[in-house]
Amino acid sequence: MSLLALSFAGSAYAAVDLAAVEKERLARRDSILGLISGAAVPSDSILITDFGAKGDGKKDCKKAFDRAMKAAAKRGGARIVVPEGVYLVKGPIHFVSNVCLDVRRGATIKFSPEPEFYLPVVETSWEGTMLKNYSPFIYGRGLHDVSIVGEGTIDGNASTTFSTWKSKQRKGQARSREMNHNETPAAERIFGEGWWLRPQLIQFYDCKNVTLSGVFITNSPFWCVHLLKSENIICRGLRYDAKLVNNDGIDPEYSRNILIEDISFNNGDDNVAIKCGRDNDGWKVGVPSENIIIRNCRFKGLHAVVIGSEMSAGVRNVFVENCTFGGYCKRGIYIKTNPDRGGFVSDLYVKNCEFDEVEDLFYATSMYAGEGLDNDKYTRVGNIFVDGMRCRKASKAGLVLQGTEAEPIRNVVFSNVEIGAAENAISFDNTEGVEMINCHIGGRAGVPSMAK
Repeated sequence: MSLLALSFAGSAYAAVDLAAVEKERLARRDSILGLISGAAVPSDSILITDFGAKGDGKKDCKKAFDRAMKAAAKRGGARIVVPEGVYLVKGPIHFVSNVCLDVRRGATIKFSPEPEFYLPVVETSWEGTMLKNYSPFIYGRGLHDVSIVGEGTIDGNASTTFSTWKSKQRKGQARSREMNHNETPAAERIFGEGWWLRPQLIQFYDCKNVTLSGVFITNSPFWCVHLLKSENIICRGLRYDAKLVNNDGIDPEYSRNILIEDISFNNGDDNVAIKCGRDNDGWKVGVPSENIIIRNCRFKGLHAVVIGSEMSAGVRNVFVENCTFGGYCKRGIYIKTNPDRGGFVSDLYVKNCEFDEVEDLFYATSMYAGEGLDNDKYTRVGNIFVDGMRCRKASKAGLVLQGTEAEPIRNVVFSNVEIGAAENAISFDNTEGVEMINCHIGGRAGVPSMAK
């Protein structure tokens, strides 16, 4: 049996060895950190204003960015410097390899909200299904060594158009899922105009060596940062005020070797949502999202860290450590899957994370949205280790584990969990091998009173 697994032999019970868990956690984490370097940044710099851009908030700077990217490619790479000013861009910025987009303090890249500027469609993904759709506003595919840095702002400016589309997306959403389940060839999955599927603000697809650092992100049309089939990624020091519809902060999907640190989230949806394909697409790709370290972040938004629900290729080796809150979160850690999904969630380590008031502190469910209950694509969820997780109040539930009879949630350890008050302290269904060590929900009991 694995060192980290809980074990039962007849009536004998072997408690988990917390010291061994911590030793293995640190060894795994440090091994993963050794694989992460992010992008190499070119030393050669060029000014976006030298290519015709003007930071007056009026002139369309799309062609200037296109020319700068072309010049950078010709040089073998460059740092494209965006100085102080507001740069209106009517259409997407498509990256090339070996480029650093340096958005300086006082600079804003402000995208035009008109949807027609983000056509023709490009190969992308939408809610875990591969398809062709409107271009993400900043897009790179099949590249290496790409970065966005600086203290400036990336403004999706999507409040008047894309953010109003959710009520119209149902037909396109259903069509995308039908194509997924029928395994329709990718070349035939064409969406765009008339289907109301919103594009992401920033997407790097099939890229290696990526760095996103420092910039302020706001008003995204959909997910803010989508890391699709990419690896060796650093997201550091990003700042958000992105509260439009489905403004997830960072969504890794089929991606690996990722460091997310020192982020100030303030999002209209999940802060970090780890995904890995939906249903047939995920099973066919079969590449898990893995080796993801989230540390020293300040959470604010819907949920802090989510795994799922599009995770059919599996998620493993996720580390959440030394994080706190910048405001309200509905849930702290949220694992969501159902019998439509399959796949697995394994080896999640949560260490020293604190929240104020939440609805639920830790919630893992295999029955998300009540979907798939007639199916049998059960997700294997297990090897979860939570040590030092705290909140002042859980208005609904403290700790929730919801497995299924066919596939219980297995091997979970909660240690040093402190919840000041909770309407429902613990709710565990269909679980095997759950241990709680030094946990206090609703405060600590003091010295017992004496009989009088």
